[in-house]
This record gives sequence, C-alpha cells and structure tokens, in this order.
Amino acid sequence: MTSRYRSSEANQSLNSLAPRRRTVVKAAAATAVLAGPLAAALPARAAADTPAFLHGVASGDPLPDGILLWTRVTPTADAVPGSGRGPDTEVSWIVARDRALTDIVAKGSTAATAASDHTVKADIRGLAPATDYWFRFSAGPTDSPVARTRTAPAADAAVTGLRFGVVSCANWEAGYFSSYRHLAARGDLDAWLHLGDYIYEYKSGEYANRGTVVRPHAPTNEILTLADYRTRHGKYKTDPDLQALHHKAPVVAIWDDHEFADNAWSGGAVNHTEGAEGTWMDRKAAAKQAYFEWMPVRPAIAGTTYRRLRFGKLADLSLLDLRSFRSQQASTASGSVDDPDRTLTGRAQLDWLKAGLKASDTTWRLVGNSVMISPFAVGSLPADLLGPLAKLLGLPQEGIALNTDQWDGYTDDRRELLAHLRSNAIRNTVFLTGDIHMAWANDVPVNAGTYPLSASAATEFVVTSVTSDNLDDIVKVPEGTVSAIASPVIRAANRHVHWVDTDRHGYGVLDITAERAQMDYYVLSDRTDRNATSSWVRSYRTRSGTQKVERTYDPV
Repeated sequence: MTSRYRSSEANQSLNSLAPRRRTVVKAAAATAVLAGPLAAALPARAAADTPAFLHGVASGDPLPDGILLWTRVTPTADAVPGSGRGPDTEVSWIVARDRALTDIVAKGSTAATAASDHTVKADIRGLAPATDYWFRFSAGPTDSPVARTRTAPAADAAVTGLRFGVVSCANWEAGYFSSYRHLAARGDLDAWLHLGDYIYEYKSGEYANRGTVVRPHAPTNEILTLADYRTRHGKYKTDPDLQALHHKAPVVAIWDDHEFADNAWSGGAVNHTEGAEGTWMDRKAAAKQAYFEWMPVRPAIAGTTYRRLRFGKLADLSLLDLRSFRSQQASTASGSVDDPDRTLTGRAQLDWLKAGLKASDTTWRLVGNSVMISPFAVGSLPADLLGPLAKLLGLPQEGIALNTDQWDGYTDDRRELLAHLRSNAIRNTVFLTGDIHMAWANDVPVNAGTYPLSASAATEFVVTSVTSDNLDDIVKVPEGTVSAIASPVIRAANRHVHWVDTDRHGYGVLDITAERAQMDYYVLSDRTDRNATSSWVRSYRTRSGTQKVERTYDPV
C-alpha cells in the first residue's frame, strides 16, 4: 500500500521488537442474557468448542513507535457478549511488515477472560514511525482476519501530508453503515476519527429511521447494565462495513452522550431515570467499562477519553471528553448558560487543552470535539423549523433560543478558550466536530454578535451523521426539502457559518498540508440501502494563518 505520510525523512528502523427525549418515567428494564437471539444474529461460527473471531479486529491510537491492537474471541458458542460465560482462552498476536505476515516484528499472547467480556488489547511498542503494519490474532486452531494499521510519524518528522476519515453518530436501527464501507475502500487513510455516538443506548424502535426500524439491535431493551452495554457493543462490532474499516486503518475515538445516555452530564442524563433505572453512577461506570473493553482506545486521564496524539511537525490532535466533567445543561433550575460556575470541560481539562495549544510547535492544532463550539443562534428561525429542530436537538419545542447541550450552553468555557487563542496568537486551530447530525463549515468568532467585524479565533468542520435522523427525517419529507429552506435562514442569522446541510447522511475526509486543512464532505444515496453509493458534495478549507473557512471546488 502506498504510504500516505509524505515525510522528508526516511522511516526509522526498528529499535526493538516488541432522540433526544424523555417524556415518561420508564420502568427498569430487566437485563436479558440474550444468548439465543444474539447467537442467531451473529455470523456463522465453527463448532461449539472451537474459538471464533466474530467481531473482527481493530487498531487505534497510533504512536510513532506503537499501536493499540484489539479483538474479541468467542471461545464457545454460548459465550456471547455480555453473557459472562466462557472459559479463559489463550489469544496470541503477531505483527509484521508484510501482509503475508512473514516478516514478523512483534508477537505475544494473553488470556481472554469473562472478566473483560473476552476482549483483548495488545499495546505494541518498538515499531518504526510512519510505517504500515499488518497483524492477526489466533486462538487454538482459529486465526482472525489479517488487518492493516499504521504508526504515526516521528515527533520531529517534516510530514507533508495527512489524511483522516471523519465520522460520528451511527445509529444501528436507522440504517446501514455504508459510510464505513466507502472509507475502507479508499485505501489512503492514515487513520480515521470517530467523534462520538459510536453506539446508541435506546430500546428497539425508540430511535430509528423516521420511526421505522431498518434492522433491530440487541439487546432490545434500553441498555442500563454492564451486560447490556457489552451486548450492544458486540452487536455493533458484527457490522461488516464497520469491521472493514477497522481492518484498514487505525481509529482515534472519543465518546459523546449516547455511549452513556442521551444528553449525559457528570451527574445524570436526560435519558436516565434515577432509581427506576438504577443509579447514574453505576450506569456510567458500566458504560465506561464496556467502552474501554470494546474500543481500541487507551484510557487516558482519570479513565476518560481526553488525550493528545502527535503526527510529526504537521499536526497534533487534542481529543476532548465533554461528558465526564460537564455541569447539567442549563435550564431554569440548573442555571444560566453564562454562569461562570458551570463548565463543559471541567477545570483540569480546560487548563490541559489551553496549555497544549499554547505549547504546540506543530503547523496545525486539531481538536477532536464532540459538540459544536461555533455559536448557533436559532431564535430567528420560522416557527415551522423551530419545532423539528428542537426535536432533533432534544430541547423544549416552545421558546427555543439555543442548543444548551453544546458549547452555547457553557459560554464561560468557550469565552476563556477563545480569549486564550487570541491573547497568545495561537494560529491554525481547527475543531473537528460531530453530534448535531448536520454538516457545517464555520469560522469560530470571538464575538458572534459583531462578526465579521470581530476576529475569528479558529475554524470548525462538523460532519453529519452516519445514520442518525436529521431535519428532513424529523419532518419526514424528501431529502433536501428542509435544507433548501433552513440553510439560508441559519446562515443569515449566523454570519460565521459558511455552509450547513441539514438533511443528508455521510462522512468527511480531512486532508492536511502545511498550506491548508481541507474537509471534503461526502453523502450517501440512501442509508436504508445496504449497498448505498457515496458522492462528494462540498469541500471547505482553511488556509494557514487565516483562521477563516473558504469554499474550494474540488476534493483532494
């Protein structure tokens, strides 16, 4: 495979081997083991006593000298995710420079146990920077698929280009994950970024495609317990398109609310009923444990997803956790959006982010950001758009003024961060965002009310959902109907917004050079079609030093 890192330095040799809603209080859902229904939904397996790799393999969090490998082994037919069953099973791995796995550079083994839901992680070190590797797991007579991964460039490498796939918001019941298939088919990605809502927590039928279940998930109840979260993660990992992408490039992932529950905050969630659904602390702990078991992500500070990766001298990537530390979303009871005592990031994470952006010596400072930082004034929208927009954002459908779940609901944190960028002359900060089920290209103004007379401190590229409902789905009209009306109105009220597409599903491809960072936006023909096609629709870029977005008319 052709190298995507275009470095002026030769690769170093190896040093060693090595919906938002909550209208009724729901009764607590009983946790079902679901061995029968889930087993029927899994791919064909070998004999009951033969281990199988039914959930594919994956890699993530690339470093210059290492990569994190992941798999899940099914040791016996009844040892399905979340069951707590199955014997301890020895799982080995090999890492090689070639697809045939003849030039082996690392190998090892560990025991997969029911305590970790038979998931396995191997944090491989001693690899060469900016290098393609292939890896495989084995258990008994069974080998996993062979997958490709790639290390990051050396910290001081003069990298001339990077390319990342960018996705968010993949609701199983709303459609097929064709976005993942099309990204996997490219063959030119250094890594791919998942900006949150990798899974959804709802019970079957509660949040689907315009109210219709395209394909049922498991378990069918809303997920509440560790067994539930494990089962849901396991179901997602059976998707062939998701497996294909994990087999082609390393993932860099953060979580948002639906890995826990809708509109989660540090002490609860809109979609959690304390008592009837257990305690929030127990549910949050279960969700986090299952996430780190099932995702190729290194647990970072305090068991969260905020961490930083570096890709040579070209870019570093600060990844945020905007759920673990946030105050409750603003309301009459919980305080004003401008209250300085309320926080989205938490004090420690905001200080960490500010210090990292100031100290960075890379050309670009990328921020993996699960909710939109750009201001979004919606109070001037016509009434026939306010209701559907409120439903999409999980807000009261009367009197909506802004989305308090994103940075708009925590203006003191945003004001402090943007002032820090301006006062320290920190250039080329690009926020990469998901969550809102729409595609956006934004300047991030210091003062939205006076923009464009006021400065832009950064830029933001927001990707739409892989499958989750957006505005035309809420209204249940043909694709493009709502966007034709909503987009010009939104832009008129938000002059820092260069483009917004409220209606389509798809993904982004971020291409970075020293001169510019460009996001190419792609859309799917039909999320309900397993064989959906993909087409390029728009591209926007920010030129180095400008802190502003501009349209460009060709994808990279």
